[in-house]
Amino acid sequence: MSSEVAGRADFTQIRYAQCWEDADILVEALATAKGGQCLSICSAGDNALALLAAGAERVVALDLNPAQLYCLALRVAAYRELSHGELLELVGSRPSHRRAELYQRCRKLLDQDSRRFWDAHSAEIDAGIGGAGKFERYFALFRRRVLPLVHSRSRVQQLLTGGDRSRRLRFYQHQWDTWRWRLLFKAFFSRFVMGRMGRDPSFFRYVEGSVANHILSHTRFALTDMNPAENPYLHWILTGTHGDVLPYALREPQFEAIRERLDGIEWHLLSIEEYLQRHPGQRFDAFNLSDIFEYMSEENYQALLEQLLAVANPSARLAYWNMLVPRKCPAALAGCLRGLDDLAVQLYAKDKAFFYRDFVVEEVR
Repeated sequence: MSSEVAGRADFTQIRYAQCWEDADILVEALATAKGGQCLSICSAGDNALALLAAGAERVVALDLNPAQLYCLALRVAAYRELSHGELLELVGSRPSHRRAELYQRCRKLLDQDSRRFWDAHSAEIDAGIGGAGKFERYFALFRRRVLPLVHSRSRVQQLLTGGDRSRRLRFYQHQWDTWRWRLLFKAFFSRFVMGRMGRDPSFFRYVEGSVANHILSHTRFALTDMNPAENPYLHWILTGTHGDVLPYALREPQFEAIRERLDGIEWHLLSIEEYLQRHPGQRFDAFNLSDIFEYMSEENYQALLEQLLAVANPSARLAYWNMLVPRKCPAALAGCLRGLDDLAVQLYAKDKAFFYRDFVVEEVR
């Protein structure tokens, strides 16, 4: 068995050099991860590592794209070899002129395939590995070519200083939300442009409605209802660094916790379906499923849920995001899986990765 998206998407490059899902709400949703067994989509590895920091005994990270696993492998080597400040330099969260040197220190800890991959990507290392993905290059193009046509650097810095909600709302209404902002934003974040420059076009197969309008409305929320000064994802999109705020796995307390627990993580170049077929009898307490369900039909979504339920311990939790396609437990599985809707709504209101339409938390009955 293999994932539906495996036959349609291009998996020959780094798609995501960072996890663009808020680990703060993930670890709170997956309270069952503490002391337990976790199954996680790998992406760039940040959120799989975050589950280690949150106390998971074991995390199995899976991905269909070998380049995403190389991202995790280099992170694991960096957590072992570098100091916290040096890790931030390598990622690109902080300025650095010595990333090549930092990589050489990590290189000896990499497996042969990971070493070969990163040796061939010295330019990406020099620029910071957190910017090496297609999605990050898409944001970089927006930041360097589109945003300067709308707002000055000083105005961007004003935005990122935040302030109370009334100040943020006034700033957005009177200085940020211009006709040029709306026009260029909608053009750049359209289904057409995003499908060719940001995500894989196949990821939009089940999407209905305007992609750009959805993202614009959520961006407005992030700039007004939430505080931009406290949002590392927004800082990266607008400045290319994390500024004074960091995602969960890059904060110093979590850095130390991850370093102590690195023997608890493993990774495999497999779909979830293939992994479960090859490793029968394994049981899990928590599932970090990213936003994979919106890339598959409702029928395949339900089929995969059934497979996950078959390997889930009692009271295990599943957490996943919907960005453009609504997915929640189908009625046919309501007897064995219940939505923790109140918790999900509470957490979603704090989601700093603001472009998702929904956050879903479900518990095995």
